[in-house]
Amino acid sequence: MHNGLVTVFGGSGFVGRQVVRALVRDGWRVRVPMRRPHLGQDLRVFGMVGQVQLVQANLRFPRSVEAALDGADACVNLVALLHESGRQTFDALHVNGADTIAKACAARGITNLAHISAIGANSAAKSDYSRTKAEGEVRIRAHVPTATILRPSIIFGEGDSFFTRFASLALKSPALPLIGGGETRFQPVFVGDVADAVAAVIQRGAMGETYELAGPQTYSFAELMRFVLDTIDRRRFLVPVPWFAAGPMGFAGEVSGALPFVEPFLTRNQVEDLKVDNIASGDHPGFEALGITPDTIEAIVPDYLERFRKYGQFHDMRSPKAYR
Repeated sequence: MHNGLVTVFGGSGFVGRQVVRALVRDGWRVRVPMRRPHLGQDLRVFGMVGQVQLVQANLRFPRSVEAALDGADACVNLVALLHESGRQTFDALHVNGADTIAKACAARGITNLAHISAIGANSAAKSDYSRTKAEGEVRIRAHVPTATILRPSIIFGEGDSFFTRFASLALKSPALPLIGGGETRFQPVFVGDVADAVAAVIQRGAMGETYELAGPQTYSFAELMRFVLDTIDRRRFLVPVPWFAAGPMGFAGEVSGALPFVEPFLTRNQVEDLKVDNIASGDHPGFEALGITPDTIEAIVPDYLERFRKYGQFHDMRSPKAYR
């Protein structure tokens, strides 16, 4: 087993869990700081006894972050937010949180730092999400110039917030919205491939690179909605929603999202993000530079969307006569 210790901030999240798995597979010991460590006990089974350690930490308390990095050889920052709620704001997590982590790494001489940002990170963006993602990159590199930045497109996998969400919506609604006409382009990337990229960076040692993690194919938003409906074998109307109408929809989503345990379907920040194609610029290396061949949505998504089909996993086995 590798004797190195990696501290993974955001290790209990959708991407983080896969990153922990990938690092454990490579023989690293992994420390996962969490606000509520008792909620992450299942992470321990990803490795051998003692290989995954859970500690209490909160990005708003620098001393807890510093303690989580004591003795670490490397660090991964996966902390991110799709929508704001209470103290959990884009600035608090994407900017100040990144700054706190990078500063603590610098103080401990940790130069092997991988930071997950996003394709579309732009300091001039109208979206607070994309603006703060760009500012977070600046803060990271200001303290740790060797940090490697990874910018994924929309990430898919079981339990994701894209394909799963729209498949769920298709069960409840006779129509799916095509925000802005559905012309925005994406290169969806599999969560397992993103995790492998993070693990590859940590294994090599961060050297100040920036990678764009984009899937092998480009799709329009409308094409992705058709793919979801074809996959779950549901017929629904695809209704174009012009930009002037999408803004109020986003505001309504934010109002509903202010309620406890309610995930907003759409926010105004997401509307702004949808106005810009979410594809690799070509200015930075991608998966190929890390020796990874990314999976397609066609190879992965149908397996975890089967529960949304009328007959679930038996969908293709059913006989028309048997259900008359």
